[in-house]
Amino acid sequence: MAYMSQEGYDNLVAELRQLESIERPKASAAIAEARDKGDLSENSEYDAAKEAQAHLEDKINRMKMTIAEAKIVDTSRLSTDAVQILSKVTMTNLKTKAKMIYTIVSESEADLKAGKISIKTPIAQGILNKKVGEEVEIKIPAGTIHLRIDKITID
Repeated sequence: MAYMSQEGYDNLVAELRQLESIERPKASAAIAEARDKGDLSENSEYDAAKEAQAHLEDKINRMKMTIAEAKIVDTSRLSTDAVQILSKVTMTNLKTKAKMIYTIVSESEADLKAGKISIKTPIAQGILNKKVGEEVEIKIPAGTIHLRIDKITID
C-alpha cells in the first residue's frame, strides 16, 4: 500500500491516461512501421520498437498497481506534533549550519528539485516520528549527518 496525497494520486492517474491513450498507440505505430520495412530477422528498428513497447507496458502495469494500492491521506487529519508522511520539515544540518526543507512523500511523488523526498530515503526514515527540537544522526551514503528538526508543517 502506498500512502500519497490527492495531488500525487491525480498526477499518477493523469500520467497513466496519457501513456495509455497517446504513448501506447505511438509504440504500436512504430512497430507497424518497422514491420513494413521487410525482413524481421535482421530488422533492428523492429526489435527496438518491440523493446520500447515492452518497457511501456511494464511501466503502465506498475502504475496501475500503484494506483490500485494507493491510500490517499486526508491532510486535514494530520498532526504537526511529529514527522509523518506529507509533513513539511525544516531542519538544520548541525555541522554545516545549512537549513534544509523537505516534504516527506510516497516513492511515486518524490521530486528532489521540488523538495519532496521519498519516505523510503535514509533522511525520511531517520526523522519519522521525531518532534521539533529533536536531534538525529542519520547514516547516508556520503557518511553520517547530524540534523535538528526546527519546524513541522502540513501544506
